[in-house]
Amino acid sequence: MQREVIKLTPCVKELPKRLRTAGYGRVSSGKDAMLNSLSSQVSHYSELIQSNPLWEYVGVYADEAKTGTKDSRAQFQRMLNDCRTGKIDMIITKSISRFARNTLDLLNIVRELKSMNIDVYFEREDIHTISPDGELMLSILASVAQEESLSVSENCKWRIRKRFENGELVNLRFLFGYKISKNSIQIDEKNAAVVRCIFEQYTSGVGCTKIAGMLRQLGIPTLRGGMWTANSVRNVILNEKYAGNALLQKKFISNHLTKTTRKNRGELPMYYAEGTHEPIIEKEVFDRAARILEENRKKAKTNKKPPKRYIFTGKIKCLNCGKNYKRRIYRGAVYWGCATYVSEGKDACHSKQIPEYILMSKASEALGINYFSEDVFKEKIRQIVVPEHGKLIFVFHDGNKTALKWHHKSRSESWSEEKRQKARNKALERMNKNADGKIHNSDTCDQKYF
Repeated sequence: MQREVIKLTPCVKELPKRLRTAGYGRVSSGKDAMLNSLSSQVSHYSELIQSNPLWEYVGVYADEAKTGTKDSRAQFQRMLNDCRTGKIDMIITKSISRFARNTLDLLNIVRELKSMNIDVYFEREDIHTISPDGELMLSILASVAQEESLSVSENCKWRIRKRFENGELVNLRFLFGYKISKNSIQIDEKNAAVVRCIFEQYTSGVGCTKIAGMLRQLGIPTLRGGMWTANSVRNVILNEKYAGNALLQKKFISNHLTKTTRKNRGELPMYYAEGTHEPIIEKEVFDRAARILEENRKKAKTNKKPPKRYIFTGKIKCLNCGKNYKRRIYRGAVYWGCATYVSEGKDACHSKQIPEYILMSKASEALGINYFSEDVFKEKIRQIVVPEHGKLIFVFHDGNKTALKWHHKSRSESWSEEKRQKARNKALERMNKNADGKIHNSDTCDQKYF
């Protein structure tokens, strides 16, 4: 009997694969109206994607108060990472300008997504990047968007510079000693007392490093809650705004795409406006402090010698603050101490100094040689890391690391009774000088201003 075979075709059609779809929204301002617009974008894409049976809803990525000319948008970067890990097949966004205004970056991103077979759909322009003519249209329209961004940037700059010409304070948001709002700048008496103290101490002969140490000792934070340094004290002394005046256009944005801020070194005109706000410091005091600072700068420049380089220069790194160690000589002995500790004191960095002979001994041990050799050290060791007191990590040029511990006698172990008595006598001399008012200290400001 002949076998009969009948082919049965499936009666249920295979459903098309649903595209995993995400939306992207962005606003370039943090104002309430713009944030409402962002909320509308999120709602729109959520409804649009979930109402399409061919799309699988992944989510909506939304950035607030970010500009399309920068690549620091957190949600945008998260979306790209999700694309790279295979979580998204398609992205929907309002327009090219919402995605980016830099043509080169835009095309690079689109091409990367296209290589992963991920489509980007721009609603306003009605462009699918995965289509054959999508990239051509995209490059043309992105160039227009970039030029539009440049035009907007130049218009904003023009308005700001016109206000500078009229002597108006523009974009001033933070200044230690003042409370700044949209329409006013008022003295903050608590921090203004610190400013007066800085000028009083500096014009009395106290240096910036000592003033910074005094402020740290008193527990006074900077405007953003950090610790005072010699440089931050110097910036206060140089800031003409404390005398009630303002030098306008000290900085400017050099590139509308990167938003890079540069110090104005003559590229653009600056404007000096007097009486723009209430002063904290009298003009005479400010001018005297500025003269002293300039004189000290000239003296330092005249007396400055080219720094000597030693075998450990630039090699020892403090893990506590990130600075390198500096060479010091104390009572005939050579030590290496953290640069922050040397200039700012233990309040800024608690790292302790290391005797040079300890460094040489431990370097020889790490290298497996009987005596320290500068040539071998340079050839083999790239860096010495100090993670904590009593521990050294030698990092070799080939990437290997060796951790060693060290110990140095403390004062109590090495001091004789004669040395102790000399230290007591010196401490008494310092106390007597303080009592006579020959040395300025933190009590001066504490009692007078706080």
